[in-house]
Amino acid sequence: MTSDEHPDGIRLQKVLSQAGVASRRAAEDLIAAGRVEVDGEVVTELGRRVHPDEAVIHVDGTRVNLRDDLVYLAFNKPKGVHSTMSDDRGRPCVGDYLRGRWEETPGVVHVGRLDENTEGLLLLTNDGDLGHRLMHPSYRVLKTYFAEVEGLVPRGLGKELRAGWELPDGIVKVDQFRVKDMHSGRSMIELVIHEGRKHIVRRLMAATGHPVRKLVRTAVGDVQLGNQRPGTIRRLNRGEVGTLYRTVGL
Repeated sequence: MTSDEHPDGIRLQKVLSQAGVASRRAAEDLIAAGRVEVDGEVVTELGRRVHPDEAVIHVDGTRVNLRDDLVYLAFNKPKGVHSTMSDDRGRPCVGDYLRGRWEETPGVVHVGRLDENTEGLLLLTNDGDLGHRLMHPSYRVLKTYFAEVEGLVPRGLGKELRAGWELPDGIVKVDQFRVKDMHSGRSMIELVIHEGRKHIVRRLMAATGHPVRKLVRTAVGDVQLGNQRPGTIRRLNRGEVGTLYRTVGL
């Protein structure tokens, strides 16, 4: 047993170092500066010990993931792939892309869904608390989409959509809307929405008279798809995981 290990816990600076936050010396500086919270309480003493499996630690307001058995992944779902972990009809699905590297990681599932013809960012994790909150409508997690739609979008449509557009199953309000380009009888738009109803973007744009021809989800919260190639999976970095925790109040 090392000097940092004890039945009463592990020194906080060592826990932060093992979590990849900073070197142990830099972690001591963070603690001394009052930038570290343990279970909602600012900790400044360097001798503080914690149990990594039980403590909730934040640095500068961002939660630190202390468990090495939890994984957080970003998948760029190609068109034609179904948002399921397996498919009894043999159709391409998300689970196919986990094979070979992630299939032996227990409990990894996709967070929400993208329909077969929608491309882009799909998060995967075995962190059940985070996954549940990201999907729950009460947390209003923003999703960003790029869409190519039919017709030239009129000035003022964005204002109408932000105010609310009535669909058969209720009013939908977008959080942000902008036209990026228009040509050849088509418009390229960016739309940010916290709604999670099935096919909501496609149904909304069809109701406005501008059916979707192509749809790509480019962000979930602050996690961006960026230049990630279709069909690839990458680990989220510590900062990205932290922003998702913060978004849903964990």
